[in-house]
Amino acid sequence: MLIRRILDTSFQAVLNEELRRRDMTVRELADATGIPAATLYKITAGERDPRLSTVTRIINILEPRGRDFIAVVAAKFVLEEVEGEEITCGERTCTIKGYSANSLEECIIAAVRAEKEGASGIVCAPVLASIIERIVDIPVSIMKPQPPTIIEAIETLGKRIS
Repeated sequence: MLIRRILDTSFQAVLNEELRRRDMTVRELADATGIPAATLYKITAGERDPRLSTVTRIINILEPRGRDFIAVVAAKFVLEEVEGEEITCGERTCTIKGYSANSLEECIIAAVRAEKEGASGIVCAPVLASIIERIVDIPVSIMKPQPPTIIEAIETLGKRIS
């Protein structure tokens, strides 16, 4: 959580780390927040302490609260069944947002993009979870295929190979 890290260290250090982690420039942050780039450069260089309103605007962009969502990285046909649904996440409601991917590389890119866009967490296939967990700083959960789905896939394969 961004706020916890700020309280444990300095705003300057956390902001610089967050910009690096997100591969975001000061100019991109300035455009997103409406804060002049010159002000942000001074803050990141430690030449200026930010006002509370400035910190709030930065946090609202880097850790948005109004649009909580869970990212699901999967094939398009899986996403069609769940995208846009809402679920309860503790005391808040989260929307499910799909990130279509058909290769390992696309899955990794989708997970990074989901985190950059503010996902609260990522759901993906078991084979991807261990890789994605090493790349992102948000919770990752696996989707476990149900036995009927596995049996159906085996039966389909059986028809193809006979």
